[in-house]
Amino acid sequence: MVLGPTASGKTDLAIAIAKKFRGEIISIDSRQMYRGLEIGAAIPSGKWAKRGSRRVFVVDGVPHHLLAFRSPAKPLTAAEVKEQAVAAARDIVRRKRLPIFCGGTGLYADAISRNFAIPEVEPDPVFRAQLAKRGTAELFAELRKKDAAYAERISPQNRRYITRAFEVMAATGRKFSEQQAEGQALFRFLKIGVSRPRIELYRRIDRRVDAMMAAGLLEEARKLGRRYGWDGQVMTSLGHRQLGQFLRGEIALEEAIGLIKKLTRHYAKRQLTWFKRDSGICWVKNRAAAFRSVSDFLKG
Repeated sequence: MVLGPTASGKTDLAIAIAKKFRGEIISIDSRQMYRGLEIGAAIPSGKWAKRGSRRVFVVDGVPHHLLAFRSPAKPLTAAEVKEQAVAAARDIVRRKRLPIFCGGTGLYADAISRNFAIPEVEPDPVFRAQLAKRGTAELFAELRKKDAAYAERISPQNRRYITRAFEVMAATGRKFSEQQAEGQALFRFLKIGVSRPRIELYRRIDRRVDAMMAAGLLEEARKLGRRYGWDGQVMTSLGHRQLGQFLRGEIALEEAIGLIKKLTRHYAKRQLTWFKRDSGICWVKNRAAAFRSVSDFLKG
């Protein structure tokens, strides 16, 4: 696994590892899995191809699985992501290549590496509509009362995770955290963490936001809002949410861009906090160190 905060350089490192060790990349980034978010999710340019029985997106000669494969109209659950990612990894192993999970969504990384037994509760639109009438802060405060263990693991602003926890608890009558039991490891894992000095990371985030705007992020947000609704889940993602506010006339464009940069920096900080709790992650400072770690792992 190649893990780390947004804009840290995970994708570039994963591609380099894949080239050197005959690997294929499996995205475990919550936004990169949806079609129509190519700019906002920082999906690299490439082309579609077939590998085995699967349709993959080839970037710089390296196959990527689970990129832009799902409509935003059908949000994925963690259980579905785990199932899809594990199936892709097994297919890659069967073809005698190295599967490389890559992303910044800690929940997905944990679900796969620790083989969590995730409750397969179907999304309930009626229940979600009821929760949508309440503020995020209010819902998170209630979650802390009902399932403090899970509330400690997520951001107070992550409305999607909060909603899902309530949805599962309402359907099962049990705490969400109690239903994420760890199982036997599915694979032998090496977790490589990618990080940078805080100032450098924040500069990279700011430059990435500027590049996204130049590439057409505003128009992407406009299309998503018109197609899926301004209150749709897809419009809650960083970048699209703030530009949606601008497009509805609620804030100025300069303010929206400033908010995207600020909130993305906050998000990166939360990602680092999540990953730093995992003592099994090997943090590397450069590509050579990552190559050595992978080489030693494969020899073992």
